Amino acid sequence: MTRLSLVPAFLRRERSIIPGFGLTLGITLFYLTIIVLIPLAALVLRPWEMGLAGFWEAITQPRVLAALRLSFTTAFFAAAINAVFGLGVAWMLVRYEFPGKRIVDAMVDLPFALPTAVAGIALTSLYAPNGWVGQFLDPLGIKVAFTPLGIVVALTFIGLPFVVRTVQPVLEELDAELEEAAACLGATRWETFTRVIFPLILPALMTGFALALARAVGEYGSVIFIAGNMPLVSEIAPLLIVIKLEQFDYAGAAAIGVAMLILSFAMLLVINLLQRWNRRWAGA
Repeated sequence: MTRLSLVPAFLRRERSIIPGFGLTLGITLFYLTIIVLIPLAALVLRPWEMGLAGFWEAITQPRVLAALRLSFTTAFFAAAINAVFGLGVAWMLVRYEFPGKRIVDAMVDLPFALPTAVAGIALTSLYAPNGWVGQFLDPLGIKVAFTPLGIVVALTFIGLPFVVRTVQPVLEELDAELEEAAACLGATRWETFTRVIFPLILPALMTGFALALARAVGEYGSVIFIAGNMPLVSEIAPLLIVIKLEQFDYAGAAAIGVAMLILSFAMLLVINLLQRWNRRWAGA
């Protein structure tokens, strides 16, 4: 029996290349406090200068409600579109070899590198009634630029990489033997995808959907140029916050920000609960 075996297990300390738990925890909490908690606390406390009645009145104005409804509705539709087509793009990049694959793979990350204002200007020039694409849609009665549909297009553009880059590693790690086993058991390609592959990639797909949704809710630069910014029609909540700030209504701007924060937290909480339920159902 060695000397180390005589020491109780809870008193043993594993050697680690990173600092100890106490120091690591302190650095982490300090960093999160400076970067996240203090700004959020300032955002939450500022509207209470108006009191509860003033806060409620600020966020229930028709213009504010219309802006919140438009922001979250368009963000949801854009994230849903990205969940479908982002999965298709990730599947193509993982499962097929074709000329220019590396170029297509790099193009997926362009929305990350491109300034959002530049993306908004480019999309507006494309989908305006006299744009390269809009000139063909306008005779059909389809108006994209300066409408809520244009907002969905812009949010879809900036949210695609979140889904692709979240699903792609999971697809790469899937064992091909699972598909071969399903084929040997007589499953069709559709049954193999829906019953074998899709349940395994669903958590990653929902994570990508949540990231795209969270990114789209607060998007500003790529939307203001293509939205039209008409109150009660195509005015998003981030733009209304900027308008409040320009009017020196800091409490009103913070009130809208708190409302967006609460709604975003509620939506992400629901998505996380669905993910947990899916994991339990898959493991049952």
